[in-house]
Amino acid sequence: MRQRVITAVVALIFFIPVLWFGGIAIDIVAAALAVVGISEIFIMRKRIIVSFEFILSTLAALTLAVPNAFFNFLPDALSRTDVFFIFVMLMLVHIVVSKNKFNYDDAGILTLSALYIGTGFHFLAAIRNADNGLALLGYLLVIVWTTDIGAYMIGRKFGKHKLWPVISPNKTWEGSLGGSVAAVILAAIYVSFVNTGYNSLLLIIFAVILSIVGQLGDLVESAYKRHYGVKDSGKILPGHGGILDRFDSLLFVLPVAAFLLLL
Repeated sequence: MRQRVITAVVALIFFIPVLWFGGIAIDIVAAALAVVGISEIFIMRKRIIVSFEFILSTLAALTLAVPNAFFNFLPDALSRTDVFFIFVMLMLVHIVVSKNKFNYDDAGILTLSALYIGTGFHFLAAIRNADNGLALLGYLLVIVWTTDIGAYMIGRKFGKHKLWPVISPNKTWEGSLGGSVAAVILAAIYVSFVNTGYNSLLLIIFAVILSIVGQLGDLVESAYKRHYGVKDSGKILPGHGGILDRFDSLLFVLPVAAFLLLL
């Protein structure tokens, strides 16, 4: 517990200024988190990080993670999607060059991981740097954190019916529902006092959707960790696990929130 508290305090000391100032600082942090996220996929799969496929998948993730303005140098006919696909094609070519030591399944996993991780962290920076971005990001963090804490506390006290035991044996329907209710209540209080630039009633409705989406993100990470036989995605955050462990819900919530809020 002591280690968890120390890590949380250090992380907050680092992240609060980044979130507060936004701009290029959060762009750089989002890109760095994407790189760490890809490295954790390699570690879970027991693959070598110092490899050509790691470079390609990292560049693919960064292509999606960096700000849209980064690609202003491209001709009008090209977009970040085209650049991303170039790295995907290079991974496919690497299958041939490596004589199937790096195979089609590997390329598929890394392509999906780059898409999932790169897009999620892209919207971490994009939402923060939007109009009223700090207030909006605070709203999303309230939903994710309250859902997580509420589900744990209510599930521990009242949980009887397992939510999805094959994937996450400790989660219950009571905890899931309780976490979402708590998130909606806290989100309603938040938007009553903080100007986000959006209709408060709409944000309360969205809180229901985003709380559920966040729990799906948590379950998805539980599923692939169970598949790879690991407890944590990494060890970069002592007492907390890896970056994917801490951002599993947000990697789902951020893109969906950007869609709902038309950012």
